[in-house]
Amino acid sequence: MTRFRYALTAALALACVNFRPLAAQTAQEPDVTASAEAAPPMTKGEQRLAKLLEGRVAGTPVDCIQTARNQRMQTIDGTAYVYGSGKTIYVQRTRNPASINNNDALVMLRYSGTQLCRQEFITTIDRFLGFPTGAVFFEDFIPYTREKAEAAEG
Repeated sequence: MTRFRYALTAALALACVNFRPLAAQTAQEPDVTASAEAAPPMTKGEQRLAKLLEGRVAGTPVDCIQTARNQRMQTIDGTAYVYGSGKTIYVQRTRNPASINNNDALVMLRYSGTQLCRQEFITTIDRFLGFPTGAVFFEDFIPYTREKAEAAEG
């Protein structure tokens, strides 16, 4: 019985050594709510998109955009597709932006002439090997237009 008491006393002593009062815990540890509110670091794709959008203002989302053979499209891994160049560009984040891969080529099964619209069903194929890799479901296209320079008053 004495061995049991010694073991119990030793276990309680260890528990007391590791125990800190709640006041001591909150005084030394960082505020959990403050760290939860901090924005997560931007991914490389988000940084690249932010650079493309510098000096541009987001407009009202649209269902369809006009397309042309020579219209530029950029794929930003894990982030978005960007259509157009010049004054207005359109950002398409899709339903699952994390699956956007620069190594995939888009194959449009139902292409409506000179427009690309929301809810188009587009398959992706590996650009180099040619095998199917998935599907893309478009959402609204967000137009970003360059801000006009303010006329100098004088």
